[in-house]
Amino acid sequence: MDKKIMNVSSNPHVRSEVSTQGIMFDVLIALVPAAFFGVFNFGLRALLLIATCMITCILSEFVFERLTKRKNTIFDLSAAVTGLLLALNLPAEFPVWMAVIGSVFAIIVVKQLFGGIGQNFMNPALAARCFLLLSFGTRMTTFVYDGVTSATPLAVIKNGGTYELKAMFLGTTGGTIGETCVPAILAGALFLLFRRVISLRIPLTYIITFVVFIVLFTDIKFDYVTIACELCGGGLMLGAFFMATDYVTSPITPAGKIWYGIILGLLTGLFRFYGPNAEGVSYAIIIGNLLVPIIEKFTVPYAFGREKERFFGRLFAKRKKDKEVKA
Repeated sequence: MDKKIMNVSSNPHVRSEVSTQGIMFDVLIALVPAAFFGVFNFGLRALLLIATCMITCILSEFVFERLTKRKNTIFDLSAAVTGLLLALNLPAEFPVWMAVIGSVFAIIVVKQLFGGIGQNFMNPALAARCFLLLSFGTRMTTFVYDGVTSATPLAVIKNGGTYELKAMFLGTTGGTIGETCVPAILAGALFLLFRRVISLRIPLTYIITFVVFIVLFTDIKFDYVTIACELCGGGLMLGAFFMATDYVTSPITPAGKIWYGIILGLLTGLFRFYGPNAEGVSYAIIIGNLLVPIIEKFTVPYAFGREKERFFGRLFAKRKKDKEVKA
């Protein structure tokens, strides 16, 4: 008789029909509007990059797991999501071979070398985008729209120019493949909210904090049109709803999600208005990813009936306990 090894744990036992594959499939569906508009807006070159990144990510995961004799996880669709997100964060004219390098970096270096899905310390797609920005900065910041190479709307605004809000909202501007069309991004976000894959805690806190930063610390103040342009431009909407909400690299505690969103909003404001570049979402999110363990440490809910300790009280109590253990 075959003996099956069973893991027995103490109650309560939580059962759910939600699976990694199901969540990733929902994310893929939610990204279809942004991807479709990207191909419509930038042409078949965008479709080529999307296919290249997705196929490379899947193959990288398959080959690495085969060589290291790990369980095959390509069917959980996480590699496909990483590839699609990376492609949507690239300019349509980006060289294919560079996209392949970025895809391999995302899967092998950021994801698999740290244990695979659930173990990566930052969002693989954004980490790869930042890697490509550092490695191929000129190609990552070259945007072609309607055959004309020009700066992104955010770069124009940062340099004192103006841009039409309607064009930025509808996406008829230069930018990366998936970041330009706000309605397409919001349509996907509404689908994820309807499916309860994400909540509004992180994206809403992120966006509100960013707006408050603009009002308090920039010359824009209450210029609502410029504020709206800042929200529609760059990767803010795509990052807030699809990358900042990544299960693995975002806090799981309700209070932690709020603090995480505040940190992302502040960092994005600092990078955009006080840094050399007009964008800052990618760097803000990966820095936020690194802070998640600290955020969760101080936002863990207290057990029912236990009196809350103050922040510094907990710190001193831990230090006292450590000294007692050493003694």
